[in-house]
Amino acid sequence: MEQQADHGHQLGLPVLYTFRRCPYAMRARLAIVAAGLKVEVRELVLRAKPAHMLEISPKGTVPVLWLPDGTVIDESLDVMRWAVGQNFPADWLVPNAEQQQQCDEWIALLDGEFKRNLDRYKYPHRYHVKTDTDAYTCDPLEHRAVCEEILAQWNAVLVQNGPWLFGANPSFADFAILPFVRQFRIADEAWFDAVPGYDALKLWLHSFLASPLLEQAMVKYTPWQPGDTPLTFPG
Repeated sequence: MEQQADHGHQLGLPVLYTFRRCPYAMRARLAIVAAGLKVEVRELVLRAKPAHMLEISPKGTVPVLWLPDGTVIDESLDVMRWAVGQNFPADWLVPNAEQQQQCDEWIALLDGEFKRNLDRYKYPHRYHVKTDTDAYTCDPLEHRAVCEEILAQWNAVLVQNGPWLFGANPSFADFAILPFVRQFRIADEAWFDAVPGYDALKLWLHSFLASPLLEQAMVKYTPWQPGDTPLTFPG
């Protein structure tokens, strides 16, 4: 098949289509690194998505993991679950049923209400609706306030449990959530670093930002083109 000839698993590894700055792709890469796995990496440019990626995952978002048996995993949480299912990270918490339920609830809150408001805080121009008075209809500070309420919940958990959400060991929940907290800070770093009341959360985030795990997950790759020499991730 042309697909196999042009885009096949040249290294015998799963192929990961990714975009370095995307928090969804970031959390997938974090799990892959933490699990000690290797994949063939294909960094992309969002405005010029590879035809092959769109062929195997028409929704056109990253990450997309293409396994050697042809299976396609194109939801970030499912890529994380695949990675830890292959080799559970030795230093990650093994959750009990109550912790797993809490993890699922936090991630649902993050991927729903938090992400919706984060997008409108970071990119308000994308959500303005033209009115008769040409007034702006998307106030980024209103959406920032909603995100703050959610961050305050996690800060309270970290105050009680710290340094991670469930205590001494990092968990699936920490690394599913932290890339998005990182994005929230990036929207206005000076404000975030100066605002009071989030000391435990800031420590959690800054520990993550300084971690070898994030450093490995954020290595830069040249955008992939068909015919390029295959590259591995981690390198």
